[in-house]
Amino acid sequence: MDDKVLWWLLGVATLATAVGAAWMLLRVLRARRALRDAGVPLRDKALFWGAVLYTVSPVDVLPDPVYLDDIGVLVLALRALQTAAQGAAARQKPG
Repeated sequence: MDDKVLWWLLGVATLATAVGAAWMLLRVLRARRALRDAGVPLRDKALFWGAVLYTVSPVDVLPDPVYLDDIGVLVLALRALQTAAQGAAARQKPG
């Protein structure tokens, strides 16, 4: 394979993972806004902020051109927020 083609493929893959990480970060921020007054426990709020800080931090488990670790942390934060929201909604239901 030509070196130029390899660099193009690497660039496209890097761009795609960066876009994926940015999209997941936006989803986490929107979910956080929706859960602001839902009675989410402090642990889940801390997990949210930890995921955001890890995503924007220059220190990563995997090097920055590979955003899979960032995406994984954001997915975990989204799942934790979703579980916390369901728990808060169940606690708020009368009866």
